Amino acid sequence: MLISLANAVMQLELGRAIAARAPQGRWLGRAPVRAALSLRGAGQRVPVGMIGPRPDDSSPRAKAEAPAEMSQVGKEDTESQCASQPASAEPAASQAAQELEGSPCLGRVVKFLLPHTTVEAPLPQEEEQPFYQGLDRVLGPKQGRFGELFTDADWADITEDRFLRKLLVREGQGEASGPQPGQEVTVKLLGVLEDGSLVEKDPKLTFILEQGDVIQALELGVQSMQLGEVSFLLTSFLYAYGHLGRDPDIPSDASLLYELTLLQIRDSPDLGLLPPSARISLSKQKRERGNFHFEREEYQRAMRSYQLALGILDAPGAVPPGPEEKEELQEHRVKCLNNCAAAQLKLQLFEEVLASCNAVLHIDPDNVKALYRKGKLLSEQGEDQAAMNILKRALQLEPTTKAIHAELSKLAKRQKGPPERPAPTGVDDLVQPAAYQSTWVIPWKLLFGAVAVALGNTVTSILLTTRS
Repeated sequence: MLISLANAVMQLELGRAIAARAPQGRWLGRAPVRAALSLRGAGQRVPVGMIGPRPDDSSPRAKAEAPAEMSQVGKEDTESQCASQPASAEPAASQAAQELEGSPCLGRVVKFLLPHTTVEAPLPQEEEQPFYQGLDRVLGPKQGRFGELFTDADWADITEDRFLRKLLVREGQGEASGPQPGQEVTVKLLGVLEDGSLVEKDPKLTFILEQGDVIQALELGVQSMQLGEVSFLLTSFLYAYGHLGRDPDIPSDASLLYELTLLQIRDSPDLGLLPPSARISLSKQKRERGNFHFEREEYQRAMRSYQLALGILDAPGAVPPGPEEKEELQEHRVKCLNNCAAAQLKLQLFEEVLASCNAVLHIDPDNVKALYRKGKLLSEQGEDQAAMNILKRALQLEPTTKAIHAELSKLAKRQKGPPERPAPTGVDDLVQPAAYQSTWVIPWKLLFGAVAVALGNTVTSILLTTRS
């Protein structure tokens, strides 16, 4: 008990010593440094506040926090711990924190209390102000409600279901200046939700039409525009981000309102003129777009993106790749083919899955993903021996993969078939348990019982006839 009390007093005295060296009004940013020392030994706790009482604080609380006397043992320990620390006049809060961290008093808890801070919403940037002004004019009293715009007569329908509509703000350079499928376009876009939250902003979004690089609303909306045109584009979730939304800013089933400006139209780049590094970068963008579709269970679009990415890598180039670029091209081919096989498997295109897996294994014979998919597919098609060999090879490469173990176990059970009864070898084996007795035993018993009942009825009838 005395030791615990001595430790408690020693910690409190150390806090007072540090506080005495720090001038009043020490600030960390705009908040005073506050701390609390936990006196675990004595089971007590110092109230949260400045470390020790302030020099000019004569309040009852300060007097209560300062003990009237101190044991000699605790005083000597504290003096010996602080004797090697020279006094410093620096008022920095970080020094006090370092002294606390470096002190031998481990039974402590330090807390910093900062004042509440209000963060104001950022004001619209200069290029966003005309957009919001135009939005106010378009919505008018319908602020926060897009539903009425889907039936507004001032809007033109892009799709027959009226879930994708357009409102012309500024005309373009004529119908002949419109983009064609396969061309590369650059647009400026701003997009908001019904509550006015800005969730899409890109001053120069560039994509190729009908290659799945953007949502359907932008694909179809841009194809209806002319060069230089400015329009508002209203889309329901069906042509935007669907039931899943886009984490974290676009909720599920969200309608969006865009302002689009068609800045530029040009032919898509000639892949043969691109250097290998540019083709790798462009292919990676297509593959990542495919991953986006795959995660949303849009497997047809995902497969389309993976095939486009693969075509970019396989296109003949005017500039031959170097050794490192050639290796990188092969790595990206393997990724595209494996992803393509995954999407094809979801679409139940089994022949295409086998072709993709074989293409991967031609490049990388030890690719575990391709081995596993091929082995599983062969197993489902009844080619057990070929599947067993491929899955065993995959297991040798990755012995800890549970999916391979499960597939091999299922395949082994199917090959083994149902258990067969052993042939009898002795007298004891001829006397079988009830579970293994022939099923003909029961019909003979029933027959015997039926005969007995019939005989009994016959005898009874004779006796009754004789008596009568």
